[in-house]
Amino acid sequence: MHTLPKLQYGYNALEPHIDEQTMKIHHTKHHQGYVDKLNVAIKGTEFENMDVNELLQKLDNVPENIRAAVRNNGGGHLNHSMFWEIMGPKSGREATGKIGEAIKKEFGSFDKFKEIFSDVAAKAFGSAWAWLVYDKGKLSVYSTSGHDTPVMEGKAPILVLDLWEHSFYLLYQNRKPDYIAAWWNVVNWNKVNEIFEKAWK
Repeated sequence: MHTLPKLQYGYNALEPHIDEQTMKIHHTKHHQGYVDKLNVAIKGTEFENMDVNELLQKLDNVPENIRAAVRNNGGGHLNHSMFWEIMGPKSGREATGKIGEAIKKEFGSFDKFKEIFSDVAAKAFGSAWAWLVYDKGKLSVYSTSGHDTPVMEGKAPILVLDLWEHSFYLLYQNRKPDYIAAWWNVVNWNKVNEIFEKAWK
């Protein structure tokens, strides 16, 4: 049975960049909803106690009658869990450590990476996510639609930005580029580096 992960910071901790009301609704309503619907879909099946990462990697093995529910709600659960994890108060500095070195090697500079990632995020259409992904020794940036995740492709997500309107609309309305720009101020690069080091090994 899957459960909603607790945040490691308060709902108001990311202000003024992400507001308290959005965080509260996003975490307790949207994310909780994905968890609840995922549990209903897999109840009584062989997938009931499977880790969500493994579940999404084995999506082709999931019965067709529940596959869409598992894909959408399992992806929503996994993506949001990582999204909360890679943010935090007093964050937003430039990437350091192994991830900082890898970003500079792949993209030329941190500023260039930030520009590419922000552009991919801004151009993502509708409900989507923007990712920094590690795969076969290389970093890449792209977006996925709905709640699809790089995990479904056997790739390792390193950094993620939620681009669904519920993640920013209360504060930013239709100004998605403003939300993207503000989000860089709350990226917890220590956590991102930790995630990268596990994937890199």
